[in-house]
Parts: sequence; C-alpha cells; structure tokens
Amino acid sequence: MYFLARWLVNALAISIVAHIVKGIEVSSTPIVLVIALVLGIINAFLRPLIILITLPINILTLGLFTLFINGALFYLVSKIVKGFVITGFWPAFWGYILFSIISFLLSLLITEGF
Repeated sequence: MYFLARWLVNALAISIVAHIVKGIEVSSTPIVLVIALVLGIINAFLRPLIILITLPINILTLGLFTLFINGALFYLVSKIVKGFVITGFWPAFWGYILFSIISFLLSLLITEGF
C-alpha cells in the first residue's frame, strides 16, 4: 500500500514539475505514471552505483555533485520514456530539484495519514 501511495505522490510531483518548469513536457497522464515508475527503478538501482563511483568528486564538492547526478538521471528517464521530453540538462537539473521538494512535501502528508 505504501509503495502505491509513494508511486502516486511521485507521479503527481512529476506532473506539477512539468507544468512549472519550461523545457519539461509530458504528453499524457499514463506517461506520468510510467515516468514515476522508471524514475523509481533508476533511483533504486543505478543512482547508488553512480554515487559510489563518483564518491571522490562528491567529497570534494561536499555532496553538491549529487545534484548534477540527479539531474542527469532525470534527463536519462526522458530518453527512455517516449512522451517525456526534457530540452536540456538545466531544465532537468532544476526540474529534479523541484521534483524532490514537491515529492518530499507530499510524502509528509502521506506519512501522517499512515
């Protein structure tokens, strides 16, 4: 049940980001659900590996390089999912930061409900 709620929260956050950030477009609601699923899978499996590989750079930048990794993974999802378009790295970078904030705030509402 929590997985489903988290998935829907992320889908809602992606939908909000697509309306706010110029350069991020989503073609339909089912695509938003697919984006949330693919992003969750990439964040679960690929992101920890990339963070481990780039650990020296992360240490030197005091963790700020992680923001660029997150933006790059968000951009990668746009290349995997048809119907999800990000026009460049910077919309992906700012879009993922906004996605993280919105997702965090919505998750606070959900955890209080459980």
